[in-house]
Amino acid sequence: MTTTGTDPFPLGRLVYLYIGSNDVRADLAWYDEVLGGDLVWHFEAFGADVAAVRVGPPESPLVVLADHRPVPSCLPIWAVRSLAVTSEWLQATGWMETAVRVGVPDGPCLVLHDRSGNELALLQQDRPDAMTSAYDDLTNPRRR
Repeated sequence: MTTTGTDPFPLGRLVYLYIGSNDVRADLAWYDEVLGGDLVWHFEAFGADVAAVRVGPPESPLVVLADHRPVPSCLPIWAVRSLAVTSEWLQATGWMETAVRVGVPDGPCLVLHDRSGNELALLQQDRPDAMTSAYDDLTNPRRR
C-alpha cells in the first residue's frame, strides 16, 4: 500500500470502485468495448458474481463489478496503513458509530457513511494480491 509521510492515518490511494451490477458479464463487455477496460479477475462464489476491471493507467483504482451490490451504487475504497489507528481516530471524532467492520480478501475493512449518507470504505490491505493470485490459479473452481 502506498501512503505518504509519517502520519499514522493518512489515506492511501483509492484502490477500488465497488459498483453494483445487474449482469456482471454484460457490464464486463461494456467496460471492455466502451472504455477499453482489461479483465483482472472474475469469480463466482457464495452466490455472488464479482469481477475486477482495470480502466486507465496501472495506478488507477480497479472497477469491481458485483451483483450483490445495489444498482446503481458506487462504493469507493481507500487503503489505510492501520485500521486500528483509523478506528481510534473515527472513535475520537464520533464517526466510529456509523462504521461497520467487514472482512474482504485483501484484509479488514471499515464501511462508513458520510454526512450525506454516501458509503465509503477504508481498507487495510494485508493481502493486496489475494484476488489476483487466486485468479492466476487456473484450477480455482470459483474462477470465471
